[in-house]
Amino acid sequence: MKTFAEFGLEPKVLQAITELGFEESTPIQDKAIPIAMEGKDLIGQAQTGTGKTAAFGIPLINKIPTSEERIVALIMTPTRELAIQVADEIGKLTRYKGLRSLPIYGGQEIGRQIRALKKKPQIIIGTPGRLLDHINRKTIRLEDVQTVILDEADEMLDMGFMEDIQSILKQVPEERHTMLFSATMPLNIQKLAQQFLKNPEHVSVIPKQVTAPSIEQAYIEVHERQKFEALSRLLDMESPELAIIFGRTKRRVDELSEALQKRGYSADGLHGDLSQNQRDSVMRKFRDGSIDVLVATDVAARGLDVSGVTHVVNFDLPQDPESYVHRIGRTGRAGKEGTAWSFVTPREIDHLHFIEKITRQRMNRKPLPSIAEAIEGKQRVTAERVLEIVQNDEFSEYKAIAIQLLEQYDSVHLLAAAIKLLTGEKKNVDVELTPEEPLRAKKRRPDIRSNGRPFNRSGGSSSYGGSRSGGGYRGRDDRRGSSAGGSSRGGYENRGGGYGSKRSSEGRSDNRRPKSGSEDYVNN
Repeated sequence: MKTFAEFGLEPKVLQAITELGFEESTPIQDKAIPIAMEGKDLIGQAQTGTGKTAAFGIPLINKIPTSEERIVALIMTPTRELAIQVADEIGKLTRYKGLRSLPIYGGQEIGRQIRALKKKPQIIIGTPGRLLDHINRKTIRLEDVQTVILDEADEMLDMGFMEDIQSILKQVPEERHTMLFSATMPLNIQKLAQQFLKNPEHVSVIPKQVTAPSIEQAYIEVHERQKFEALSRLLDMESPELAIIFGRTKRRVDELSEALQKRGYSADGLHGDLSQNQRDSVMRKFRDGSIDVLVATDVAARGLDVSGVTHVVNFDLPQDPESYVHRIGRTGRAGKEGTAWSFVTPREIDHLHFIEKITRQRMNRKPLPSIAEAIEGKQRVTAERVLEIVQNDEFSEYKAIAIQLLEQYDSVHLLAAAIKLLTGEKKNVDVELTPEEPLRAKKRRPDIRSNGRPFNRSGGSSSYGGSRSGGGYRGRDDRRGSSAGGSSRGGYENRGGGYGSKRSSEGRSDNRRPKSGSEDYVNN
């Protein structure tokens, strides 16, 4: 995979990406960005969670001049939640360049959106129904649009938006750059592409790897602020010979490795900000056993090949399934068994199921280790070390002092004290880690009409249980003339966050929640 510096991006765009902490592109970004930067029409096929937003967002932002005061880019999404999230990611990418983007969706007062449009955004991210409403009111004009992006095209067609999309695209100049992204390529998507794209290049990223059968996989559901205590107990209970702990960001790795050291663990951190000498030093200590716990980001662990890694712990879940496969593949090598643990916050359970679905491997749910289990685990390992020395007859020079002590003290007391000394006391140091935002899997939520009933595919009302998808209601997002009520707060889709799930998800997260509900703003 390429680093983002290799794409030839504007310094201000690269600065935003770098500050977010992302270094290397995901597979879809690696394939799509160069094509998009050449201005060629593109069909991108990839699962949710692979970084599609950055795949089209980075080249889009790179080419729009800051002096532009017209709407020159249109991004269509199937749902209001996705429109908000894409706008949020576009806003982060353009924080230094200073472009303006605006989400347009049903369920929000249209007057508020009209006021925001007066700030002259260059990029509109919208759902088809509300976009058509603005077009009919002449509050949005698309005659200057140079780039059109259809995001989650299969979902939009599934929700009955084909006619709306066709109506909108007729308002856009034929001479334009068009990109279509879809997880699947059914016949109706192919027809749409033939109708509106010119000689498109097709890029596809379909996960091929699945997890190794020799790796036992389990997860512990734990709240963000309980993660460190859970990790301490897990390390004590499991007593790994060599373990790699994965954090999502560089900051996380720094804080976590420092916290483990304070608690008395033999640990060190590895991430992209380290110099080559520092990296070599950490890896040398890990390989020779001077440290037995390595805390790393995805980028830093790329190509890491250390024999004897018995445990991998996902302190933070990765953004995408491919990254998960690569992480846990650090253990269970050369026919040996390995164990992979993942910490999952309650709000990330859906994301965990998404990973299970793509990797075709179910993880066993395990309870949080108790303090008693942690203590027992440490004592067991110490006792095994003592027995190994006894069996190898490696204690002759210590017999004399042992005999003297036995003459004065009870043998059980002496052995208990020795085991306590060897086990080492856990240092009771308070640890406060900066919380990370939870990852969100894709969720659909029906839009509600003003009469309180959700939309169905044909635009009529429906009850929640009666959708054609067999129980899981798939509601229309918004339709012309609808005054859909309800808040836009809710399950944002994890769009692959982004910018480099595998190898590039080590951003210094800014811990800001995506804006929702009150979009009387233009992203700056």
